[in-house]
Amino acid sequence: MRDEIGETNMFGRRSFIQGFSNAFLAASALPSDAETNPSSGEEQKQEASSEREVRLEFLKPRQIETAMKECPVLFQPLGTIEWHGFHNIVGLDAVKAHMLCIRAARQGGGLVAPPLFGGVGGLDQPHTFVMEPEDDVFSTLLRSWVERLCREAARQGFRAILILTGHYGAAQQIVVRELAARMSRILGIPVLGTPEYFLALDVGYKGDHAAWGETSLMLHLDPPSVDLSQLGDEPHKGVYGRDPKKFATREDGKKLTETIVGRLASLARQMPSWDRGALHRFTAAESAIVQKQMELAGDEKVLWTAWRNIGKDAFSDYGKCLVEQRFDEILKMIDQL
Repeated sequence: MRDEIGETNMFGRRSFIQGFSNAFLAASALPSDAETNPSSGEEQKQEASSEREVRLEFLKPRQIETAMKECPVLFQPLGTIEWHGFHNIVGLDAVKAHMLCIRAARQGGGLVAPPLFGGVGGLDQPHTFVMEPEDDVFSTLLRSWVERLCREAARQGFRAILILTGHYGAAQQIVVRELAARMSRILGIPVLGTPEYFLALDVGYKGDHAAWGETSLMLHLDPPSVDLSQLGDEPHKGVYGRDPKKFATREDGKKLTETIVGRLASLARQMPSWDRGALHRFTAAESAIVQKQMELAGDEKVLWTAWRNIGKDAFSDYGKCLVEQRFDEILKMIDQL
């Protein structure tokens, strides 16, 4: 089918092209949206930032160099392959952590390493890959691998590392926080190792498994990965926490995401410029958390003992204190565990 231009004669064709050129030149002389509406330019910048590629594996050398000059921070998401109910994908932990890190890097700067699928423990349910025993705080696989990742990140020139674990059995949390605190001392740069829910305790997210919290997050971060119609009535197999079928919503997922991402982004902007004093106070607080967790576990022979008061708001201000560098207050909170 021939278009309108193809049906004109030669004179008509020239007239059409000339008219189009004049119109183009006239339009180009007009002020842009950014000039007539300053907020439009800012919105365009924000939109471009929200789509900026921050995944390390998809970047070319000069892109990496530019990003590191602006913010030399590396995000390392952790997770595993594990049953998360009939309604969620089995890769939820790592996918969740990866998506949160990507949003944080786009908002605050930094780059995101590929997620690591494989951690300590996992439910005794189908389609779960258990790489190390559930309560193995003496982890050899996860600990050595993530330590090496930290050393490589420092060698590449990153000045801070944020390790976000979306898989958070008690041993996984202890191993990740302990190695991060130790790497902070050894490498001389701040390394944070935390589950994502620790950054949103004050908005009611105390950590769960495939229940309200995780499912709400995924409803917001990746809606196609959730199918609540697959759930029947309680009790739901391998779901621990508030019934996601009754309580999980995209709105709650958005609130949790904004809280976690906002704090990660703030840390990304701050951590590379922490002085030695801030680094030492940060490391002391993180090390003290792990020490208390291990002491309580040893006293009562139950690894989850240090989390007994988390649901009672014992540690709810952790995220705020961390971002505001109130490390002494974190030390005081540890007595409440």
